Amino acid sequence: MHPAYMSLNRPKEKSPTGPLMTVKNLTNKSADLYIYGEIVDNTDWKWDETDVMPDDVLDVLKQVDDLDNLNIYINSPGGSVFAGLAIYNMLKRNKAHKKAYIDGLGASMGSVIPFAADEVFIPSNAFLMIHKPWIFAMGNAIDIRKVADDLDDIETGLVKIYEDNLKDGVDIETIKQMMAEETWLNGDEAAKYFNVTVIEAKNVAACSSDLLERYNKTPKKLVEQSFNRVEPPAEPHNSDDEFDKVKFQNELDLLEL
Repeated sequence: MHPAYMSLNRPKEKSPTGPLMTVKNLTNKSADLYIYGEIVDNTDWKWDETDVMPDDVLDVLKQVDDLDNLNIYINSPGGSVFAGLAIYNMLKRNKAHKKAYIDGLGASMGSVIPFAADEVFIPSNAFLMIHKPWIFAMGNAIDIRKVADDLDDIETGLVKIYEDNLKDGVDIETIKQMMAEETWLNGDEAAKYFNVTVIEAKNVAACSSDLLERYNKTPKKLVEQSFNRVEPPAEPHNSDDEFDKVKFQNELDLLEL
């Protein structure tokens, strides 16, 4: 369970799920999906309108299930490991050719979800962060030992995903050590270990989140950005013959991430 799982006292007001654009550039063959927020478990309430629930992704995928191509844009500090794994598996099952783009930050579970895609792209100035799953726990000695065993099992699942996406010649034990140390990798560094393609640097701030302050080694620049709201990029201009598709796409705002 990652940090957001235990963020029960965040200094934010709960709000019902409100409209936020999630699918863009919808055509007969492709769509763009944005995951720009913390990964949280399914609930009737969200701490922030940008929070991403598995049900959000499921609802969106129902709308784009028959498309040939799906572009997934990620800017997330992570969150609930179980919600993240559910999202990963749903995206993995989708039959479209998937390209994932780590726009600003793919941290914690936000570093796992991109690997559900067939191709992963990361700008040279974006970040991928991997670490061991962790949780706040209370109880007697038996309870705490059980939690530790559960965390080991969870980590095994995450390591398997990373292992399936390693560069040739990279030892998974290296990745395990990097997870133990909470490792932040910019795009160029990430490409040394994982099968990702480095693309031109983009001016996209890391996702706004107090989670960034809870990690041990968050780059100072990201912490300084953490209170700046980051929304998915504006849609490009569409030709008149695509108007109806775009109108339908905009109606998908209620399917939120």
